[in-house]
Amino acid sequence: MNMRVYVIAHPNAKNERIEKDLLDTFHVYVSEPPIDGRANNAIINTLAKYFEVKRPDVILVSGEKSRNKIFEILNS
Repeated sequence: MNMRVYVIAHPNAKNERIEKDLLDTFHVYVSEPPIDGRANNAIINTLAKYFEVKRPDVILVSGEKSRNKIFEILNS
């Protein structure tokens, strides 16, 4: 079963972590800067670890150049 995840990206963070708010939005903090997709790749890696899926099973649906993103998690 696939799942859509709403993410607010926090690049350039000191500590990498995921926080879930009351609206089921995930705040993903990554140390990578938002340059050349590096922060997006770090977010994908972090979400894959969090949901215990393989990296290719985390797909960025929208928000490539925005802090507000939607990811689809396959086989979750």
